[in-house]
Amino acid sequence: MENSVKNIIIVGTGGQGVILASEILADVALESGYDTKKSEIHGMAQRGGVVSSHVRYGKTVASPLISKKTADILLSFELAEAARWIPFIKEEGRVVTSTQKIVPPIVSTGLASYPDHAEEVLKEHSQNPIIVDALSIASGLGNPRLVNTILLGIISNLLDLPGESWKKIVSERVPPKFKELNMQAFAKGQELSA
Repeated sequence: MENSVKNIIIVGTGGQGVILASEILADVALESGYDTKKSEIHGMAQRGGVVSSHVRYGKTVASPLISKKTADILLSFELAEAARWIPFIKEEGRVVTSTQKIVPPIVSTGLASYPDHAEEVLKEHSQNPIIVDALSIASGLGNPRLVNTILLGIISNLLDLPGESWKKIVSERVPPKFKELNMQAFAKGQELSA
């Protein structure tokens, strides 16, 4: 087992599945024998506000919080949130994001504007970002709520956690009637980052 700690930040807005994704990642790390810490901020999640979660795993993890410039992976369910959290990624870190744009109330009221160049920011400040239209892929599979499972499939190829653990935990954590669909979504995500 490695001594280094892996740092993953997961961000999005309320209702996108950020918390479930962080719980699955933390459970996979625990299942794989790592000390694991998780912290989350719900904010105004029920009103479409920002949701963020820090997941850290390794031989020994002292704190659940990730400092700026130390995240190995930034996993984002929303494009502007990925750009907003880019200061947390370390130089050799990876960004995985959906292209989905969720316009917050402050923008729809005209008090702010949605960032026009979020993808350019990600490409400028991270190495080989993986930017996918996960919402379209999920809808194509039959359920737009599969975005989180697709994105987890992508990062599963970027982390040192066994594939069997991922499949076991994903199948345990999703509702039984959606198990097969989630396993398809997870496999699709893995294909996208193979």
